[in-house]
Amino acid sequence: MTRFVAAAVFVVVVMVPARAADAQSPPTDIPIEQVVRTALFADHDPARREALKFLVERGKDDVVPALIQALRFVADGEGLILKSLQALAKAEIGRDWHDWMLWQEEHTEVMVFEGFDAFKADVMAWLDPNFRKFLFRGVKHEIRLEEIAWGGVMKDGIPALTNPKHIGAAEATYLVEDELVFGVEINGDARAYPFRMLDWHEMFNDVVGGVPVSLAYCTLCGSGILFDTMIEGREQPFVFGSSGFLFRSNKLMYDQQTLSLWNQFTGRPVVGELTGSGIELKVRPVMITSWQKWHARHPNTKVLSLFTGFTRDYRPGRPYGKYFSSPDLMFPALVPDKRLKPKDHVFVLRDGANEKAWAVTAFAGGKVINDAVGALNVVLVGDAATRTVRAYRREGRRFDAVVGDAESLVSDNQSWAITEDALVNQDGVRLSRLPGHIAYWFAWSGYKKDRPLRVE
Repeated sequence: MTRFVAAAVFVVVVMVPARAADAQSPPTDIPIEQVVRTALFADHDPARREALKFLVERGKDDVVPALIQALRFVADGEGLILKSLQALAKAEIGRDWHDWMLWQEEHTEVMVFEGFDAFKADVMAWLDPNFRKFLFRGVKHEIRLEEIAWGGVMKDGIPALTNPKHIGAAEATYLVEDELVFGVEINGDARAYPFRMLDWHEMFNDVVGGVPVSLAYCTLCGSGILFDTMIEGREQPFVFGSSGFLFRSNKLMYDQQTLSLWNQFTGRPVVGELTGSGIELKVRPVMITSWQKWHARHPNTKVLSLFTGFTRDYRPGRPYGKYFSSPDLMFPALVPDKRLKPKDHVFVLRDGANEKAWAVTAFAGGKVINDAVGALNVVLVGDAATRTVRAYRREGRRFDAVVGDAESLVSDNQSWAITEDALVNQDGVRLSRLPGHIAYWFAWSGYKKDRPLRVE
């Protein structure tokens, strides 16, 4: 997502006023939804002034989310919207929409007026009529609609790669050794998905080793999560795209079958038809590593072709280079947990009830960490230089690195081969790999509060 909202574009918002724009105070029996629309979108200042005055005198903060929305898109030369917002929220915050969104995230006690969903839908549909497929009056939701933010692009403005073309490793001459790729292997089928391409597309829908999967890559929160898209009881796998919306600086993806919005980090539908269905996508292992290391481990790997059907500058770091190198977030999200900096990388174990984060810096120089998450014994093998971490069950064993051999571990003088799906010893005993992925700290801590963290 890119933050390229041009204020000048939103100086005039063309909406049909709920009532004639005159200078009279709204009648007390007019629905608040209509008063809010007049306050924010009427094209005559006297009507706006009287509507805002009415809302302030009414004294209820259920219109605050609408006023915060207005700060981003509606011209407020006289500062009437801001003053009304400050009065109703009882907060001396300036005009910065970003700061007000943080205030709103923190103040979960503030509810919205009846009809806010339709109001929100109209605002977003002005940006892109396709947004009405996601937001509308009466839409089911389990996240606060007021915290949904426009990410600066339209529906599918960041196009997913669905059943993309792959080439052999020998043909992938466009890659350089030290650039990063997402590595996936399922049932012996190895695939490399270069960052230089996923930065532009943020999503692929593919079949690897006969298994339908989607990689949901949120560039803003640094997380590429591999989901199994075949759900028991459904005839077809889900196919996902980027909605153009964010929630706490995390992408909201959507499925093409029902147009429900899904939280990219949790793999759950949160707005739309599937909300409350209990569906949660299974997380599969995925790793980040350099092309050189992935190719050395998987000489027969397939690689994304540059011929994607889209015209993009696929040189490394083009769309988000500045964001990745900056300590700042692009969109609002509270980061109350200060154990790490917001954009520090962590590896997060995603094994259902057994979830924990490890700072990637703990793997500096290449490390093997024996740890436990509740009753689950795990061993992690990583290298901070390439953000590479794999996690495996260890069943009470202790593992150590083998000097000069990055492909093996040792336990009780017995060698174990490191493969993509298990640790395997000479007797054929297998210790399965556990699902996990890399993310920025702010994203993990925001969705998994008070989860265990290991820094060193």
